[in-house]
Amino acid sequence: MEFTSTTGEQKYAALVRAAAETIVGLDFDGTLSPIVEDPSQAHIHPDAPQVLLDLALQVAAVAVITGRPARQALDLGGLEEVGNAIGDAGKELYLFGQYGNERWSSTNRRVIGPRPPAGLASFERELPRVLRRAEAADAHLEDKVLSVAVHTRRLPDPEAAFRRLLPEIQELAARHDLVVEPGRQVIEVRSDGIHKGLVVERLAEELGAGGFLFAGDDLGDVEAFEAVATLDKQGLATLLVCSASDEENRLMDLADVVVHGPEGVMELLRQLADDAAALRA
Repeated sequence: MEFTSTTGEQKYAALVRAAAETIVGLDFDGTLSPIVEDPSQAHIHPDAPQVLLDLALQVAAVAVITGRPARQALDLGGLEEVGNAIGDAGKELYLFGQYGNERWSSTNRRVIGPRPPAGLASFERELPRVLRRAEAADAHLEDKVLSVAVHTRRLPDPEAAFRRLLPEIQELAARHDLVVEPGRQVIEVRSDGIHKGLVVERLAEELGAGGFLFAGDDLGDVEAFEAVATLDKQGLATLLVCSASDEENRLMDLADVVVHGPEGVMELLRQLADDAAALRA
């Protein structure tokens, strides 16, 4: 792992000392799982189940906070089994899907979420026309029930298609009172009023956190980074971790630590668990 400054090293050391009161928040795609062309094939890093269990034993709670539907993330990540193991150890694993609209935990093992937002069905009916106009009719559409994602990764020139589509989709979404979440060659449309930053705030308050680590890789994680930065100003021990890639680097400027993809995230979490355990021994 690469600290962005000596302050980053100091913040890591403070987080280790506060580990027992710390919540570890993790994005899914690009953080626990590599980015792949087919979103349905995005499985978490093979070391993740054991690393998450070892980490959960040293911290207050672990929370996966993702734009994916909760059930999909649970299945792709094998996170129900991980949650069972963490629960058996007297700890808690949370999963927040669709940016926080859905919630699951290893204690309450069912997904709780709202109905689809008003306007989404109308948006989806009009979307094919927008795709044709932007010369991206073959873009992959992912229906998440509470949102829809338009993936350009499979198109001949993904970045050019993304640039053509983004303003068109933003205009259409605004007409239906929906918000747009751009990502790495994906544009997601969903209801307003919830984002990963609010999940961070609520979870920290609910659990009385004394520390918060968040690891993410994409623009959808910016609000979570900002919420953790606010917790830092309130006196909590915090650490912001960027899972870096060649496609998106905005989080690097906000992060305390930069690691290389899910492999680097596993290395950092493993080190955190080991350092916290050694301090308590």
